[in-house]
Amino acid sequence: CFMGPRTRTFFADGQRKVDYILCYNYKKRRISLHRLSLTSQASNGSLPLPSMLRRDTQPELEAGLPEGEESQLSEEEKAMMREEFESGLLEQGLQLERDKESRSQGIGFIRLHVPWATLSREAELQKIKVPVKKSYELRQPQGIAGKIALLYQTLIKPFRPDVPETLNTQSHQNRTKTLSHPFSRDKLHLFEIKSQDILFDYSVRSRIVKEILTRTACTQTCQATGISSLLATGVYNSAFPPHDGSFTRKGGRDQRNDRQLLYEEWANYGVMFKYQPLDLIRKYFGEAIGLYFAWMGVYTRMLVPPSLLGLIVFLYGVLTVNTNVPSQEMCDDSLNFTMCPLCDAVCDYWKLSSVCSLTRASYLFDNGATTLFAIFMSLWAAFFLEHWKRRQMCLKHAWDLTSLEDEEHAYIKSNCICHMR
Repeated sequence: CFMGPRTRTFFADGQRKVDYILCYNYKKRRISLHRLSLTSQASNGSLPLPSMLRRDTQPELEAGLPEGEESQLSEEEKAMMREEFESGLLEQGLQLERDKESRSQGIGFIRLHVPWATLSREAELQKIKVPVKKSYELRQPQGIAGKIALLYQTLIKPFRPDVPETLNTQSHQNRTKTLSHPFSRDKLHLFEIKSQDILFDYSVRSRIVKEILTRTACTQTCQATGISSLLATGVYNSAFPPHDGSFTRKGGRDQRNDRQLLYEEWANYGVMFKYQPLDLIRKYFGEAIGLYFAWMGVYTRMLVPPSLLGLIVFLYGVLTVNTNVPSQEMCDDSLNFTMCPLCDAVCDYWKLSSVCSLTRASYLFDNGATTLFAIFMSLWAAFFLEHWKRRQMCLKHAWDLTSLEDEEHAYIKSNCICHMR
């Protein structure tokens, strides 16, 4: 049956948003669960946990089966592994909802939602930065520098993406810098919390759920840790966060969601001449993806000068190919240069004029102006590297990522210690 957009992105109650989806193949079992919302005992859910299969009847399975041995797991074994893994997710504080398995076999979906209690706990553990109430005004350039900056902003205004000012830190009107600090449940009064539902972006919520999925382990039915092991053994087919609704607009411009904004102002050939909405990309996909597309944008723009100079070098070769002495001598049949064979026994003598077209074509790209192009590219490479370093630092300051590398090293080190244990 058809499910509307709100049903796909929310639980059956229409209030709890779907943060992650697990997909698996199933065959009809004796008891079919009708789109049941499951909550942990710590939450206020009134529905009971699903009954687990008897532990004494569950076989001990080895983790990390090779790809060729995936078919050795029976449907009952996969179902038991899913039961235990989903029970572990409930213990971690996630809320689950599954669809009714109406057919004898097919594809099943399990929706995951992270409530505020779990979300705030994980955000504090992962030291996710959240805007605080304190902010300050950025200093406006004065004098000639201010006039030049204002003129530049006016000239590039048609090339700016049509997104809200709050999602465009590069806008000339947005001169307010909001400070951020790692989230702490003991200091909620310091943070700018308008609503618990919108405090953390979709990318942050999905990242938190992914972290829980990664560390949840199965110890009874198998010796596996994380969703990756279950995906490799075929227990689940895929695990992914959903999109933020449909990308087709049904309301006014002020009612567009983030996915609609990205589709209309970024993933569209009609706006290829505009700047990328990097702040919106960062909000929707996360900082790593935002920095990647920022680098792609800088690299693409920086390729314009080498492209123009390369075109000039090519045109210079086209205009001067008829005056090039080596090309004239090779293409002049009257000179009748006879060349020695290229090999012994089977190769014959050949005329120098036979490589006339190859020589003329080579001159178009390798002429006197090519030396200037080589010198320019040497300087361009150094300038591009320094320009990207400056651009990267600007984005890190705007996105509060100045300590990102230190946090990544600490996170990798902690994961290594956990695996060693």
